Amino acid sequence: MSTNEQLEVLFNQLVAMFHFAALQQMGKLKNPMTDKIERDLQQSKISIDMLEMLHAKTKGNLTPDEERHLSTLLRELRLNYVDEAAKNSPAPQAESPAAPAAGEASPAEPAAADQTP
Repeated sequence: MSTNEQLEVLFNQLVAMFHFAALQQMGKLKNPMTDKIERDLQQSKISIDMLEMLHAKTKGNLTPDEERHLSTLLRELRLNYVDEAAKNSPAPQAESPAAPAAGEASPAEPAAADQTP
């Protein structure tokens, strides 16, 4: 195996390591050590940031296939991260109707007409 081929394999393994770590930390894959789904979005963000740093630092030095592969993985991870982060945020609550001001009828109660017998 040539040096360039060996470096390409090592680079792909490094990228895969952070890719699978981020998926595991998002709860998309089981932790192989505990055989449980675990979520740590803060740690997942760090794994994604590490891949983004590698992408930035290796810009111009990757083969077209490596560039495409890394860009695709980053896009996938970002979309999954946004999806998982949205699950953590509380659902927006419907606003309760404002209470009627004194002397006004509430929306559920029609205003009583001035009826004189």
